[in-house]
Amino acid sequence: MIDVLTDIVGSAGFLALNRPKAINALNLAMIHDMTAALLAWRDDPAVRAIVIDHSEGRGFCAGGDIAFLRNSALTDDGASGRKFFHDEYRLNHLIFTYPKPVAAFMDGITMGGGVGISQPARFRVVTPATRLAMPETGIGLFPDVGGGWYLSRLPGRIGQFLALTGARLDGAECLWAGLATHYLPAEVLAEAKARIAAGHEPGGVLSALSVTPPPARIAENAGRIAKHFASDRYEDILASLEADTSEWAAKELATLRTKSPQTCKVALRQLAQSAQLSDFAANMAMEYRIASRVLTLPDFAEGVRAVIVDKDGAPRWNPATPEGVTDAMLDAIFAPLPNEWTPL
Repeated sequence: MIDVLTDIVGSAGFLALNRPKAINALNLAMIHDMTAALLAWRDDPAVRAIVIDHSEGRGFCAGGDIAFLRNSALTDDGASGRKFFHDEYRLNHLIFTYPKPVAAFMDGITMGGGVGISQPARFRVVTPATRLAMPETGIGLFPDVGGGWYLSRLPGRIGQFLALTGARLDGAECLWAGLATHYLPAEVLAEAKARIAAGHEPGGVLSALSVTPPPARIAENAGRIAKHFASDRYEDILASLEADTSEWAAKELATLRTKSPQTCKVALRQLAQSAQLSDFAANMAMEYRIASRVLTLPDFAEGVRAVIVDKDGAPRWNPATPEGVTDAMLDAIFAPLPNEWTPL
């Protein structure tokens, strides 16, 4: 089976993820195929727009090839994993800077690497089936693939909340938060793509077919999120939640207690630094530094073991507490690399 279907239909280039049994999780071959197609279409006058989609199944893209990355950490000291991140981030940047309009259809599960190939698109379509999340802190990773850029720019500390808790947003919540540009019912998706292929401007097509979503449930907790996740110091966030006797605070605190303390602190620093950057390439270079280090630290292999391999849900984090994660540890993770990441 071909994992990415690439085709020109009318005046649009279509990239359809085609690995449904893995919920279209990205492997290195898929990253390379998407990159090659986008580079070929970039200067092709016959291609006026790009559609990123999935061919079938219940998810747009569940993330990256986590099993491959863990194996790299355990067997080659992260060499092949760093190659994966390097090329994946180049794809993310290519979409972000693409000169032609790109429309990503985030229908169904959209997590991790799936966020990385949809958020840089000019048009980001969600549906009632969309379930978007950046759940990396639960496996000892961090919200990469540009997550620092997108999440740090959301209002009201929503980005910090999503980065730390891995909370899932439905389509209405994505639109409310600013992670989507259009909300379409499932029955008009084929029509939208057909109109784009026929040469109609994607923004106009999507606006014409959009509907008003139901109320965003996360909006009810926006005040709580802004209050409790206000600090860039992880211990402050935990203390704020502990001081709140509400059921909501207890639930979020319990969620955070399951996450890697190290990668929660990494995520907070990542978002704080990204918010100060004016260039997406600089953000990706920063995230590549982080990924290169975090990949081979104990928490990643252990987190994937607990959640995906053994599925016991009982990761043994190292360090085990937020207090054990020192500024010196974080400084080492964020330090410049001998060979820095660069875009295509």
